[in-house]
Amino acid sequence: MATRRPLQLALSRIYSGRRSVRNFSNAQHEANEAASSSQHLINMETECSAHNYHPIPIVFSRAKGSSVWDPEGNMYLDFLSAYSAVNQGHCHPRIMKALAEQAENLTLSSRAFYNDKFPVFAERLTSMFGYEMALPMNTGVEGVETALKLAKKWGHMKKGIPKDEAIIVSCCGCFHGRTLAAISMSCDHEATRGFWPLLPGNLKVDFGDAAALQKLFKEKGDRIAGFLFEPIQGEAGVIIPPHGYLKTVRDLCSEFNILMIADEIQSGLARSGKMLACDWEGVRPDVVILGKALGGGVLPVSAVLADKDVMLCIQPGEHGSTFGGNPLASAVAIASLDVLRDEGLAERSAQMGEQLRHQLIKVQEQFPKLIKEVRGKGLFNAVELDMKALFPLTAYDVCLKLKERGILAKPTHDSIIRLTPPLCMSADELQQGSKALHDVLEVDLPNMKTKKPLTASQTTSANACDRCGRNLYAAK
Repeated sequence: MATRRPLQLALSRIYSGRRSVRNFSNAQHEANEAASSSQHLINMETECSAHNYHPIPIVFSRAKGSSVWDPEGNMYLDFLSAYSAVNQGHCHPRIMKALAEQAENLTLSSRAFYNDKFPVFAERLTSMFGYEMALPMNTGVEGVETALKLAKKWGHMKKGIPKDEAIIVSCCGCFHGRTLAAISMSCDHEATRGFWPLLPGNLKVDFGDAAALQKLFKEKGDRIAGFLFEPIQGEAGVIIPPHGYLKTVRDLCSEFNILMIADEIQSGLARSGKMLACDWEGVRPDVVILGKALGGGVLPVSAVLADKDVMLCIQPGEHGSTFGGNPLASAVAIASLDVLRDEGLAERSAQMGEQLRHQLIKVQEQFPKLIKEVRGKGLFNAVELDMKALFPLTAYDVCLKLKERGILAKPTHDSIIRLTPPLCMSADELQQGSKALHDVLEVDLPNMKTKKPLTASQTTSANACDRCGRNLYAAK
């Protein structure tokens, strides 16, 4: 027995050590779980990141198609698509395959050298949309800045506009990004407040008011280089112009020798039920800006399309981007365009959009005092709520309750819920979204109103503008 005692002691120490390791491992696992929990990650971002967004409180951990999972494993349906950057669906296998294969070979060359992917991307873009040239950038607003520079250079070189006198016309309610040039065309106080002085050389007209545009062109057309517009205004709340407006814009721009510049960053690439929203009226802008879904929800990719008489106004060294047209982004963009074409996503968007609006109108019929309007084209849709009936709540409060019911949507302004799911979303999933909205309005809203204090101020109309002189060029 005496000889066995040291061995037993040794084994006891080993077992005790293993138990300590196991306890430490469990504690470490619990710590890792806590560190990756949604609330911890939200707190970390709030502490360490600038507060330039007001997100819905959900953390994306994994996504596939139209579904998203948080770190705790809860599944949601995505009705925002990263502001229409994920038209093809999250992590589409063809796009991910193109990303992985290209990442193993070459990711960046800069435009100081040629690479073997961008020429293919440029040819795919120009042939698909019927333009002679493409200029690649990264983010959407870089595409907007490119188009603005291009228009001003064209205005000086081709139209003969004197130095410092070129004008860009845009629309009230527009959203073209948040750089200084973009917000200088904005009517939104959230975008412009505190960033003065804004850039000069911008004039505005009401979106959809062709008579006002004609009046402005007649008065100042000799100095106007371009008219920048969204065929369907996204951030304004999915505002669709009167039918025939785009054709009239095309005629006026041709008559007064002004570049028609379509910002199709959000409305394009099959979102509205056509490859471009301008296709609904069969018009061909002089300049088209693409972005968001061009990167397939994987990388930031944007591009400006135009013919040679416009595009070649830009000379080497006058504009560019180190990452614009990089081989990795080009490979991803080629796959993204191929998916849109091969899977018929424009046609699918048109078909599924009709179904979604039919469902939403049924919800509106049950809550006519709460829902002012259901509108959209393709899977580019919005539900506008009546602010007086909703008070003291806002569309953000409704979106919070939608999230609790597994539906992810984001408001624009205080009264509008934008519904832009991936174009691969099934009919059953669309129905789940409509039902969730119905249930929020029927079940959750009454309880929410009793809990929220009545100190909130009623919001003015999303169309109100007290900064830009929107009636300056009204038709009357």
